[in-house]
Amino acid sequence: MSETTRAVPEALAEPVVRVRPGWMSLLFFANIALWLGVYAPIQVLLPQQAELLDQVNKEFVLGLVMGVGAVVALVVNPAVGLLSDRTTSRFGRRHPWTVAGAAVAAVGLLVLAFAPDVALMITGWCLVQAGLNGMLATLMSAIADRVPVGQRAQVGGLVGIAQMLGTVLGAVVVVVMLGIAGLPLAYAACAGIVLAGAAFFVLRTPDARLPVEFRPSSQAGEVLRNLWVSPRRFPDFAWAWSCHFMINLGNAFGTLYLLFFLKDAVHYPDPDTGLLIMMALYGVALVIGALLAGHFSDRSGRRKPYVLVASGVMALAALLLVVWQSWPVALAASPLLGVGFGAYMAVALAMLTQVLPTAQDRAKDLGVINIANSLPQVVAPLVTPLVLAYLGGYSGLFAASAIATLLAAVLVLRVKAVR
Repeated sequence: MSETTRAVPEALAEPVVRVRPGWMSLLFFANIALWLGVYAPIQVLLPQQAELLDQVNKEFVLGLVMGVGAVVALVVNPAVGLLSDRTTSRFGRRHPWTVAGAAVAAVGLLVLAFAPDVALMITGWCLVQAGLNGMLATLMSAIADRVPVGQRAQVGGLVGIAQMLGTVLGAVVVVVMLGIAGLPLAYAACAGIVLAGAAFFVLRTPDARLPVEFRPSSQAGEVLRNLWVSPRRFPDFAWAWSCHFMINLGNAFGTLYLLFFLKDAVHYPDPDTGLLIMMALYGVALVIGALLAGHFSDRSGRRKPYVLVASGVMALAALLLVVWQSWPVALAASPLLGVGFGAYMAVALAMLTQVLPTAQDRAKDLGVINIANSLPQVVAPLVTPLVLAYLGGYSGLFAASAIATLLAAVLVLRVKAVR
């Protein structure tokens, strides 16, 4: 073994030792807490708060709040990733930023709990997005830092399941809390869960320290240049990013306005309960899709066939709602969307971590990839009101969802480094 190989510190080495179930469980629960903090407000609390503050313009208020928050997420995610890549703390590179992100998110949720107007609602959601996207950057980096390639689809499947469970449990928690004491207690419960998930992961898992001599340049100009990943130099990264963006855009078109869809298009008499039923079906199917796709993808070493099938299934779910906007069809579309998105998430993290340009910039590059999660939350709230008003209402919205997911299937075929 050469001196150069021996000199590579643990923080930058490619992982080869399989992670244990205990580590996976802690990452799993941290991700549940993270996604609960994201989706409980998006699915239930923010729409209800927007309606309370301005019933006539609720769609505009919701779109404004989510759009501004998503812009914050776009900036914070790669920025925290870049900073964590350069952190030489004795507590590790990632853990200090995980704790800081959870704390900022908790403060934002408490601001939302008592927001009397739209301006403070925007402020609170921006804090939540900043904190949770910082936390997301470091938890995603843990996969590239600790999980060998042959185990990444399995771990990716667990992260996908955690995202679903965070969504479903978040809806359950906030609906129960709303029934007991209203918005303040619901937001406070989310804040407590986010802090608990981050604390258990940080206190019970290792985080390798980066030696000072291996820290990348911290000069402002070079740091800013490093935020750019050249599509010409790294085409596989660019194609995989584009695929991930389109899948998430399709998912955003299909899910962000579900509560209003049940109220205004389906006319379901109890839309909150209807949303819980749909999310339960979605969740069970997502678990099945993630577990099966993760297992077989790791065994075969192939990723792209699973992305193609997942894109097609998600598009089918959206197309059903283009043609029939009824409660029975919504019940059928939910598990289709779930199994497709679960299968995609299982293999997506494996595929995306396999096209990262350098080990030194893992968290920054994953932060750039996470923009593909956040940017659709900017685009969808801006575009959705226009689609609803001028392009066929909810039929046009679900058609846009189907087109986006099918385009993702085309884009993934251009990735050469992954089978």
